[in-house]
Amino acid sequence: MNLNTETKRKLREMAAGDLLTAFEAQDDVVSMSLSVEARIELAVDQAHGLFMNTKTHGLVRRAKLRYPNAKLRYPNADLRTVDRVEERGLNQALLAQLATCHFIELNRNLVFQGFTGSGKSYLACAVAKHACTHRYRTGYVRMPDLEEEWQQAINKPLGQPKLLRKYANYSVLVLDEWLLDPPTGEFTRFIFELMERRYDAASTIFCTQYKQSDWHARLGADAMADAIMDRIVHNTIWGETGEFNMREAYSRAQH
Repeated sequence: MNLNTETKRKLREMAAGDLLTAFEAQDDVVSMSLSVEARIELAVDQAHGLFMNTKTHGLVRRAKLRYPNAKLRYPNADLRTVDRVEERGLNQALLAQLATCHFIELNRNLVFQGFTGSGKSYLACAVAKHACTHRYRTGYVRMPDLEEEWQQAINKPLGQPKLLRKYANYSVLVLDEWLLDPPTGEFTRFIFELMERRYDAASTIFCTQYKQSDWHARLGADAMADAIMDRIVHNTIWGETGEFNMREAYSRAQH
């Protein structure tokens, strides 16, 4: 479709570059049998697709999904291509359920629990990436890194409240290596405040080696541990990733 220079300028001025691209891509000969309304609808559909694709890529980029190494890139994780589902004993029905992102609409949590190398982080990032395609604001952090951020925030004006707001405001938050190092002291209180703010308001995805029966002790086995557990376990989907070592399998495949 040929548009005059002034119309093109106005579209660019309105940040409607995708729509302009869609109009210019239309072949006048091929589209001559279509009505003006149909051509506009086609252009808008194409521009909207470009817009949503750009937005999704932006959400994935800002989520900072884990890069364990150059050959296994978790931002490329995809629930549709999970390897060795049956061999690993993964619940295929659960994966299909998670792909709908309905658990996020319900503000439910998700736990991937299994042995080292069983693919917990990959699965969590695959779910998180899928959430991005549904336009949910998503974040990822390893618990050791979160504690380091918390330590650095102590000496900054309003540092800890800002940090709390940052992680509380994600619609979906992946907490990797959950309870790998048991939290202690004031950091445990920070975890409580984070769980309190996210409770029934957002979805948290936990990746952990530890079964639910071990959590209370690793959280300190006290009233604070009770409070944290109470804000997690009653509204959570549990997924076991088994004992199959995917990291070892990928390493063998590279040699």
